[in-house]
Amino acid sequence: MGNPKAFMSIDRKEAGYRPVDERVCDFSEVEQTLNIEDRKLQASRCMDCGVPFCHWACPLGNKQPEWQDLAYKGKWLQSYKVLTSTNDFPEFTGRICPAPCEKSCVLKLHEQPVTIRENEAAVAERVFIEGLINPIIPKQRTGKKIAVIGSGPAGLACANRLNRKGHTVTVFEKDETIGGLLRLGIPDFKLHKSVVDRRIDLMKTEGVEFKTSVNIGVDITTKEILKEYDAVCVAIGAGVPRDLKVPGRESKGVYFALEFLQQQNRVIAGVQIPDAERINAKGKHVLVIGGGDTGSDCVGTSVRQKAEKITQIEIMPKPPVGSNPETPWPLYPMVLKTSSSHMEGCERRWNLDTLRFLSENGQVTGVEVEEVEWTKDENGRMNLKRTGKVETIKADLVFLSMGFVHPLYEGLLQELGVELNERKNVAVDGSHQTSVNKVFASGDAALGASLVVRAIASGRDTAESIDEFLKA
Repeated sequence: MGNPKAFMSIDRKEAGYRPVDERVCDFSEVEQTLNIEDRKLQASRCMDCGVPFCHWACPLGNKQPEWQDLAYKGKWLQSYKVLTSTNDFPEFTGRICPAPCEKSCVLKLHEQPVTIRENEAAVAERVFIEGLINPIIPKQRTGKKIAVIGSGPAGLACANRLNRKGHTVTVFEKDETIGGLLRLGIPDFKLHKSVVDRRIDLMKTEGVEFKTSVNIGVDITTKEILKEYDAVCVAIGAGVPRDLKVPGRESKGVYFALEFLQQQNRVIAGVQIPDAERINAKGKHVLVIGGGDTGSDCVGTSVRQKAEKITQIEIMPKPPVGSNPETPWPLYPMVLKTSSSHMEGCERRWNLDTLRFLSENGQVTGVEVEEVEWTKDENGRMNLKRTGKVETIKADLVFLSMGFVHPLYEGLLQELGVELNERKNVAVDGSHQTSVNKVFASGDAALGASLVVRAIASGRDTAESIDEFLKA
């Protein structure tokens, strides 16, 4: 290590966010950046501890001590190479990952973990800005063809790895643009789409072929796909949102979160949406049902659309603030998370169950909720108890943000004939192979809805399995 005592003399310093009154007026990224010298100092704080719990906690197994030491020494390209040996897209995870590595950093014991996520983004940006990245084009092709169905983080990671092994890869996407969740699900204020475009352009230069607006099973039959390609990777995500089937659900103004977020991303990209189909929070009372990251994205988007009032509710109890004895270090702490969107203006409430949607002339006007209490039984299972305390929350616009349950099955999975597990995800073995020969599944389609970083890891590992399959 260049400075083995830096963690003792240098405090954690975050880049922070742009001022609220400035950032709520646009959809540009809210997070700021540190200057190069400050960033080097932050990287120097990695103490190269004997047991790197950050490495253990990272789904990708990133080698934090190695690449951060190189960043501290200003060896940006070498740092990037170490980082991308495990993580294909550090420019994505450096922006949107919840950083389980930081939660398991030894310095987290003193609430001063290394700024690993920000350092990761800085390394990726530095090599792109300085023009240090050259396309990696295979010198020789294997003659094997692979179809990757779905262009989200899992599909892109799988395609990237297989292409660099010399296979010919075609990525099929049902939407009009490449990127999946990265493109249409995550707001620009967290991940600007120019960052996605930059990576896609690089992959194209390296030889990956992308085909958009192609619905496999409809536009191209699965028989044609299986005949033409030597292997197929299903990376279609978990596209079925969890619904809330209570009275009044059919009311106008009640949407799934992703309907809202996808439309706004398309609007920013220049797509013309008819006024009658536009979901606009301007001047409205917005209620977000669900307390996770996607719900937070709905809050931030509603703020930028100038909503009158925004409320976010969650059926579960409010998490502890700061630390939680039930999830001690080095486990990921289940504590209250306050996002940049929450800081922009939002009332947050917990222990509320939705009973019904109220409406006038078919338009939602409010949501009736009941307070609940939670207790644990002797087995540690949470049990819900109703209190009978009912109230109505005014709402002109409601977004359901309660997660996703399983992949969309329309056409594709039925035609492929792959087996599903008890959770209705694609059943795979240890090598990500499905019940159908030469068909593999990756990311949320197999794992269930999870983190982008887990999807990238799954895509990477699936590529290894496909490569071994093709060599057999």
